[in-house]
Amino acid sequence: MQTKNLQGRVALVTGSSRGGGRGIALALGEAGATVYVTGRSTRAKSTRTDLTGTIEDTAEAITQRGGLGIAVRCDHTIDADVKALYERIKQEQGTLNIVVNNAWGGYEDYNEVDFSVPFWEQPMSRWDKMFEGGLRAQMVSSRYAMTTFFLEQNRGLLINTGVYSDYGIDYPINVFYDTVKRAVANMTRAMSQNLKANHIDVIALTLAPGWMRTEAVYKHYGLDAGDPDFMKVEALHTTESVEYIGRAVVALASDPHVSQKAGQLLEVGALAEQYGFTDIDGRQLPPFRI
Repeated sequence: MQTKNLQGRVALVTGSSRGGGRGIALALGEAGATVYVTGRSTRAKSTRTDLTGTIEDTAEAITQRGGLGIAVRCDHTIDADVKALYERIKQEQGTLNIVVNNAWGGYEDYNEVDFSVPFWEQPMSRWDKMFEGGLRAQMVSSRYAMTTFFLEQNRGLLINTGVYSDYGIDYPINVFYDTVKRAVANMTRAMSQNLKANHIDVIALTLAPGWMRTEAVYKHYGLDAGDPDFMKVEALHTTESVEYIGRAVVALASDPHVSQKAGQLLEVGALAEQYGFTDIDGRQLPPFRI
């Protein structure tokens, strides 16, 4: 059980109905934060009928852990939705301390075309969803975070989730995916330079998890989400729970010297070793490499 070292802090985690976003939101709630949970999947209408997880589910679980979860439906590809979200947080809280931009549309229709085929066989709709529902969504949210809160406060922590991108020249998986994820790290590094040049005490960084046991991963291996017997599946031995990245976010948000990490691409496994936290099963998994 974590200490309530984020009591009184207000956080926003985009794309947190399931997956890594849910894990981040839960960990922040367990640390005592008020957490705004956003996404398109609600109990009234989910984007994935084959998977569990809604923004209301996450918000309730946050509150059960000792934080305060607030669910807000938001399509992060629609700028007006994002603007309304930030205005609501301003009206209700007056401040915002932590923003984790995790919304991601790049896995929609994942099974429509093999994810590993060469770029000329990839549907351009996949490219569009990765950029609009991923990279662009992170930029739009970051802009509203700055103009609604962080510039006035002259403080804040902005985290864009990504992947480890030092693959060299032989990265074989998906050209679209590699391009957008490298762009996330580059965008965040450039944001940090803008902030530094303008003497603004906002920390922007990219955080990369390993291979997470998301709801979709459990389903792929014929397991119920959260099944504690996942270790019976050899392929899942090196996987992380979705809360491992959440504990990394809490560690960063609790670190008075986090500014030293501004602009960097950080890995959950490396941060676990540095800060001394473990995954929910007690393991301290190393950084993930494809």
